[in-house]
Amino acid sequence: QVQLVESGGGLVQAGDSLRLSCAASGRTFSSYHMGWFRQAPGKEREFVAGVSVSGGSTYYADSVKGRFTISRDNAKNTVYLQMNSLKPEDTAVYYCAASGLKISTSTAYYAYWGQGTQVTVSA
Repeated sequence: QVQLVESGGGLVQAGDSLRLSCAASGRTFSSYHMGWFRQAPGKEREFVAGVSVSGGSTYYADSVKGRFTISRDNAKNTVYLQMNSLKPEDTAVYYCAASGLKISTSTAYYAYWGQGTQVTVSA
């Protein structure tokens, strides 16, 4: 099992940057593909970014490509989401998730989820 705890959210202005962190418990973190998702009020949870077990492959939603960067440090059991040039439409609760199968844009492939961290971007 993997327990995930996100941190780093907050209230920022448009154009600012934030770095989210997701700390994982357990010695098998490096066996999981990791993803970041977000959910805005009244909307479905959507894929933001994913990283493979080694960190060698990354994937992004078109809406964040070029602005967000996902990375992981397996020695620290942590995955990061660097968010630059933030926009009001990035406002959401951000969740990290672990998949033992593959990186996917579908929540169904992710067995473990954190509790989420709120990101609010003002205009």
